Amino acid sequence: MAKDVIVALDFKDKKTTLDFLDRFVEKKPFVKIGMELFYAEGPSIVKEIKARGHKVFLDLKLHDIPNTVKKAMSRLSGLDVDMCNLHAAGGSEMMKAAIEGLTRADGSRPILIAVTILTSIGQETLEDEILIKKDIKSVVGAYASLAAKSGLDGVVCSPLEASYVKQVCGDGFLTVTPGVRFADGEVGDQVRVTTPARAKELGSDYIVVGRPITASDDPVAAYNRACKEFLA
Repeated sequence: MAKDVIVALDFKDKKTTLDFLDRFVEKKPFVKIGMELFYAEGPSIVKEIKARGHKVFLDLKLHDIPNTVKKAMSRLSGLDVDMCNLHAAGGSEMMKAAIEGLTRADGSRPILIAVTILTSIGQETLEDEILIKKDIKSVVGAYASLAAKSGLDGVVCSPLEASYVKQVCGDGFLTVTPGVRFADGEVGDQVRVTTPARAKELGSDYIVVGRPITASDDPVAAYNRACKEFLA
């Protein structure tokens, strides 16, 4: 199974994004386009980055009624993205509808993964604000199991839960893990975090790294460091 480092392009506009990507001459990283950039620039930014040779994870975290998600996913599939996602909390019917919408006439489709519990959420927030009175690990496992039964390829989870997801859903079920920081870096607004090397040990298939790379004085060196620690 392929593993990779995904760089989160959390930039405000096209110019800033392309200036950043211009630094990467030898290797074109797998990149994540999130809400801020997609809402600022629209589908054209996806097409332009794909044309530059990058794989794209379109991170829009859809969560709506099944029919709406199905129609939205059909639009995203047409952008030739490599990976996209939705919230597992939307339920099995929504996830199944998403697969229908993503699947092209030739039977191909992007990788589809489900967000379990955001890495910015801790146990206290889960219980007191979201009103789920179970431990995070159990909730992540339950959402992952539901996603697997609905036909999805994997989940977004903290690297701290990756090994448990593998236990519940099998080694072939993908774990895409944000919340990755270098050992000597800042945690930021993430709560459940670890290092690239530890994420590898825990069973992450893809790590998503944002500010430790994008805010670095030398983003290419930081990216290469992440690849060395995670892929070596």
